[in-house]
Amino acid sequence: MAFITRGTNQKRDNRKGASAVKISLMRRFSMFFVNNFQQALGSLGDLWRTPMASLMTIAVLGLSLTLPTTLYVVVKNAQSVSAEWDNAAEINVFLRKDLRSQEVQTFRERVRLMNEVERVELIDKEAGLAEFREISGFGSALDYLETNPLPDVLVVVPTSEYSSVERARNLLQALEQEREVDSASLDLKWLERLQGIVKVVENSVAALGLLLCTAVILIVGNTIRLAILNRRDEIMIMKLVGATDAYIQRPFLYTGFWYGVVGGIIAWLATTILVIWIDSAIVKFSATYESTLSLQGLSLQDMLVVWAVAIGLGLIGSWIAVRRHVSAIQPR
Repeated sequence: MAFITRGTNQKRDNRKGASAVKISLMRRFSMFFVNNFQQALGSLGDLWRTPMASLMTIAVLGLSLTLPTTLYVVVKNAQSVSAEWDNAAEINVFLRKDLRSQEVQTFRERVRLMNEVERVELIDKEAGLAEFREISGFGSALDYLETNPLPDVLVVVPTSEYSSVERARNLLQALEQEREVDSASLDLKWLERLQGIVKVVENSVAALGLLLCTAVILIVGNTIRLAILNRRDEIMIMKLVGATDAYIQRPFLYTGFWYGVVGGIIAWLATTILVIWIDSAIVKFSATYESTLSLQGLSLQDMLVVWAVAIGLGLIGSWIAVRRHVSAIQPR
């Protein structure tokens, strides 16, 4: 009987031990988030206690992102404008002179039904000669011509899907293969030059953004390095009492996080001010050409991307600093 009682008591003690382990694991799990929250607030308090030094680092981060962000807005607007100009591409198809009127109309209808074509305009040779007579000033000389030297012309406007340089060129080559066509032309030079300019600006913005982001990482890393060196004695004492490197590094990582949060807001505000300033000049310039060009600013998605990039740069810079310098501090 005593044996049974001891066995029962032992099982009861085992259950209590298991419940104690469960409570301990749950407490450790909750305390992890509590400690992270406390360290995040503590790092924010450290920044608040040194406002000038912190503000200078944050301003460098935010203003460094302002220039590539503003250039991105300009490139985005240039791409939208160039897309509209691409849609205005026209192909001039010169037909053979021996075609009858019925053959010309049949070919025009066949081209109009092509999937790549948005619309087709026919300029017959009589209308072409009359227009040339009016604008050239050779009206009396043209009266001596026995036959009309001009051919019928189809002005083919591609759809928006086929208005790019490559697809417009493919459509041009397809039309030149038709039996009724003598020759065809499409002025692709200005489209190629426009797209080339936009591509150069895009690559320049990407290179400039990469350089400035690298500079931000170095500046944040150097700032965190100085903060670690200023707290060298405190870090040595923490390691003596058993603090891990991860625990010591966490407040400095949160410092980089706060740099990115506030720096992203500064970058957004500065970009908005620059876009408004540039837009006023563009509106005045376009008014002289009786146009209504205007810059479109950052969208909500663009703002979130800029914010995320700023936070990421702050975290990367602080992570590089703490991984190198915190582990190098060892208690004597």
